[in-house]
Amino acid sequence: MKHITALASSFRSRINRIRGEELGATATEYSILAGFIALVIVAEVGAFGIALNGVFTGLGTSLKTALGIP
Repeated sequence: MKHITALASSFRSRINRIRGEELGATATEYSILAGFIALVIVAEVGAFGIALNGVFTGLGTSLKTALGIP
């Protein structure tokens, strides 16, 4: 009987260890996903900044032309 109890205890400890490894893998997957999302956000903000700079440059040129400023 003690042998069966020891075997069951060993089995439970292995199951708990596997669960812990799965939680670690899930955390790693979420951190990789968060990194990719952050990378996309940085790239999009940079592209938006360049486009916005073009808009304001064009606006400044138009105002200079309209006011006759060289």
